[in-house]
Amino acid sequence: MVPRGTRARAGEQVLIERIWSANDYRNFHYLVACAETGEALAIDPLDWRKCVAAARARGYQITQILNTHEHRDHTGGNEPLREATGARVMAHAGAAARIGNVDVGLTRGDVVRVGRTVELECLDTPGHTLAHLCLYGRGETPVLFCGDTLFNAGAGNCHNGGHPELLFETFAQQLARLPDTTRIYPGHEYLERNLAFTLDREPGNEIAAAMHQGALVQDPAAAPITTLGEEKRINTFFRLQNPQVIARLREAFPELPEAPGPRDVFLKLRELRNRW
Repeated sequence: MVPRGTRARAGEQVLIERIWSANDYRNFHYLVACAETGEALAIDPLDWRKCVAAARARGYQITQILNTHEHRDHTGGNEPLREATGARVMAHAGAAARIGNVDVGLTRGDVVRVGRTVELECLDTPGHTLAHLCLYGRGETPVLFCGDTLFNAGAGNCHNGGHPELLFETFAQQLARLPDTTRIYPGHEYLERNLAFTLDREPGNEIAAAMHQGALVQDPAAAPITTLGEEKRINTFFRLQNPQVIARLREAFPELPEAPGPRDVFLKLRELRNRW
């Protein structure tokens, strides 16, 4: 049976297959393929069998594996997928030793090429972990494979080797500056819960409320692929100067000043989300 996924084009020559894992971690895996050669990159392929099945169904050949970070729910399929396909493994150079058997260590600005048409730029995006990569594809339709840094309507936690101040810097200095048309491909599907948090912080957010109603009944495999512009309207971690967000946050943290800076708002939102 072909795994349930969502196929999309980024520009004319890049094919993206989003694969829903249906596991307890709610993982998304991705195949990014060259339309000319059929060569494919597998991103965070924990359920490697579904990745192999999807590649076979589309006529792709998986030649590379990329881990956005070192957590086991993103790296656990590396070795069996390597054995099945002969693909080489790539990851952040700072995480390679913890992952093990990494063929290529990547740093900021490196370009991952797939076939003749796909080029993905490595962004060094610490926060969820200290060594985390996002992959950015430029072009007519920009794309961002963001692992556990940015989720649909949410932000990654910092529990297992991360740091919230670094996560803020990643959001403010890198992600927020990408084009609003950038399509967002996160490592997990947490949309309903993240939208509920946005609405708890900003009850008047009509766009988030409408999307939340859909998320309550939607099959996670068919979760919407948002753009960065949409995230700026529904994701409270981008809405750091919204008066309602600040007012509600000061109810939980009375020590916050009346006009807190974006960094303080982000850090308190992340702290609140940890226990929410």
